[in-house]
Amino acid sequence: MKRGLIPIMAQKEELQTGIAGQKVILNCKGITHEAPVTWKYNAIVVRWFRSSHMKGKGKAPMTDRSEMDQNNKSLMVSDLRLSDAGSYSCECESRPVVTISLHVFELTISLNGHFLPNEAPELSITQNSSDSQPDLSIRLFNNHNNTETPEILRKEAPRKYILKLKKLQPKDSGTWRCHIHSDSPLINQNIVFDLKVLGFQNPALERKYSTVDSTVNLSWHLNFQEIKWKEGFTGQLNWKPQGNTTSYMLFDFNVTAWGKQHVTKKSSPFLFEENTTGSSGVLEVKLKKVQFKHSGQYQIQLVYNRRYIQSKIELLVMKVLANPVGPLARGAEMTLLCQVSSPLPPNAHLCWERVNGTQMDFKKSKQNEAKVEVTVSTAGLWNCHLIEDNNRKISLNYTVEEAPVWISYVVIGASTGASVLVFGIACLCIIAGMSWQRRRQRAKRMALARQHWLENRTCQCQHRLN
Repeated sequence: MKRGLIPIMAQKEELQTGIAGQKVILNCKGITHEAPVTWKYNAIVVRWFRSSHMKGKGKAPMTDRSEMDQNNKSLMVSDLRLSDAGSYSCECESRPVVTISLHVFELTISLNGHFLPNEAPELSITQNSSDSQPDLSIRLFNNHNNTETPEILRKEAPRKYILKLKKLQPKDSGTWRCHIHSDSPLINQNIVFDLKVLGFQNPALERKYSTVDSTVNLSWHLNFQEIKWKEGFTGQLNWKPQGNTTSYMLFDFNVTAWGKQHVTKKSSPFLFEENTTGSSGVLEVKLKKVQFKHSGQYQIQLVYNRRYIQSKIELLVMKVLANPVGPLARGAEMTLLCQVSSPLPPNAHLCWERVNGTQMDFKKSKQNEAKVEVTVSTAGLWNCHLIEDNNRKISLNYTVEEAPVWISYVVIGASTGASVLVFGIACLCIIAGMSWQRRRQRAKRMALARQHWLENRTCQCQHRLN
């Protein structure tokens, strides 16, 4: 039978969905290995095959992004686009024409899927097909496969839907899923997409406790390694001393798109060690022999695309003092002071307690006070504790030593001698004062007598002249 006399056979039509940016494979079922096939898009040739030596391509828009499998004659279109939606036909001389209606969905994410904490992504879902475009039912599932309820910002039905997600946190980084459903035509399409939230595993504000002369490590864990962040960003660490409005930059850093870290140390009021480990994304500051003046807020700031996030560690330092300093003499008293570098929250307090002491050997600070004092008159070991929510955070002890007996005698003797000396000086002052008073009174009497004598002599001279 001649080619022109082949009767027109019934066409078989089916619906197939694809996702923009991905690839789709259109199957031509029931075709033998050597059968000649022509693929067309809206009647424009995409690819054709006659034999292994006779094959070629047409002028359809996706031709250069397409390939035909020589064995099963399926057509693969890569880097799919919305404009690729339409009617595809697989034509073979000995088989009915297979027609496939390709329905394409495109999902785009604001900021290219790269976010900082507390930013809310916007999703845009667009569809295109050669037939009418149905209303879609859209469901979202997060990286833990839990349902999310987005806010519908705009619905340009039926072609485009714009959704707004919740504010993200670093724990939301991962692969999410968008499920698209339609009853007519029947569509059940899943689109997976990645959301990356660059941030710290530390809380926004963390409190660290330390005692004077101890060593403390302040560390921040960045998650850029875990989420495979492929963008560059910068940052810096600032220190603001407790009760001070001036901040000091301790170091700045930058991380390349390939995950390489570089830290530049700055001049600062005290010495510290900084350590960075590129494999884990940890930024660390080590303070040796912590002093009271090292307290305050250590704030790390990360900058990406002119947006930034911060994470703070507040360092609280405890110290204890005694007045007077030294062994406690018999019969004497000593005041122990326990102090922290910043006011305590309502759920925290300081307390002194004597080891193996009684209930009387206990002193608790008042609410919001940053210090507590206790007066002791006997030797022993005293501990100062910082308690927060009934949990002991840090402790510092002070041993009150009893002075040897001879020192006590020396102290008593010195005290007695000092008392006698003071009494003697007081007596001398009194005697000297009395003597000075007598001399003053005698001088007054002599001056008065002299005045009387001069007055009497003047009167006698006047009488003689008369």
